[in-house]
Amino acid sequence: NPQERITNQLGDGKLLSQIIKKKVIYDFRQGDIQNNGQGAPLTPIFHYILSKKIQINYNLKLPIGFLNIGGIANVTKVINFSDKIQNNLTAFDIGPGNCLIDEWVRNNSNKKFDQNGELAKSGKVDQLILNLAIDNFKINSYFQSLDVKNFDISFARGLSLEDGCATITNFTAYLIARGLHYISQLNSITFLVCGGGRKNKYLINCIKKYLPNKINIEIIDNYDLKGDFIESQAFGFLAIRSYLNLPISFSTTTRCKVSTVGGKLVK
Repeated sequence: NPQERITNQLGDGKLLSQIIKKKVIYDFRQGDIQNNGQGAPLTPIFHYILSKKIQINYNLKLPIGFLNIGGIANVTKVINFSDKIQNNLTAFDIGPGNCLIDEWVRNNSNKKFDQNGELAKSGKVDQLILNLAIDNFKINSYFQSLDVKNFDISFARGLSLEDGCATITNFTAYLIARGLHYISQLNSITFLVCGGGRKNKYLINCIKKYLPNKINIEIIDNYDLKGDFIESQAFGFLAIRSYLNLPISFSTTTRCKVSTVGGKLVK
């Protein structure tokens, strides 16, 4: 809750340091929150570094985008490379990622998620319910971070497992596509998709359906990177930056007042 400057980390950095007898850096969001930031997303600075590698190896044109589909979907756009990182890097939370689909599947079956989007693919979208959900839901500003509790699946009540899954997946895809449209500013851009949601083929195809031709999305694994580990690698990278007293969040990524180092070191 950035407005009340509240952020909680699951896990005890001090205890972990004692157990593994190593230096541990944890609680990355608190400094940003205290600096009037949203506390998220924190991965954009890692995306910035990755984009340099990708551009060199694959000659991908700038700007380069990153779409991370975890519980929440967030997006990064790298505009250019220069000393002033914050002038060339922008990021937002843009909507639900896997959270609504996972909740629906867990509430209505003995499964934990929709593997490869097969349940949604076998269902039928209830267009009336989908249109109502889209009309009734508003993200007032992309400048605020999002939490899974900002969303619910009540609009799909009464649908079958498969039809509900198809309808909720299309709702999620529409919101993600709208966020990509907003951050792209109608420029031609490729977004590289990472996070667990990239494995949901039905979701990815739905996002593509809602996007204009200028916006392209591709799975990040096609660029010699392992999509399952982008976020964990990112936090390892953030730990090193924090240890070196380098900023991990910026006014253009978390809306903090000034670039913020973040993270607490336990020896």
